[in-house]
Amino acid sequence: MRAILVALVFATALTLTAQRSDAHHGWAWTTGGNIDLTGIIKTARLGNPHGVLTIDVEGEIWTVEVGQPWRNRRAGLKEGNLAVGVEVRIVGEPSADLKKKRMKAEKIFIGGREYPLYPDRD
Repeated sequence: MRAILVALVFATALTLTAQRSDAHHGWAWTTGGNIDLTGIIKTARLGNPHGVLTIDVEGEIWTVEVGQPWRNRRAGLKEGNLAVGVEVRIVGEPSADLKKKRMKAEKIFIGGREYPLYPDRD
């Protein structure tokens, strides 16, 4: 009986963790349509599970999720490209709640060069 209870608690915890992770890391929280933002990077945290930038877009601060380190490298981004003070243009999907000013980047443009994080997405 004890083994069944332990297994049930473990399965429940695993299910809740998976649902929470999917809600954050997938695309479910976005609108499904793209917007285009241009601004200056104010902060950059690049690493796993994905990078996060804060960008000043005409006085409004947006939080932008960029790719995992391997995805950023595959897109052609190099050390220093996503640094504080760099002007970037980002195309991607915003949060379904636009008040959050949060976006998941699909393409990044720096100095006229395109870095496609998700080349198969529109």
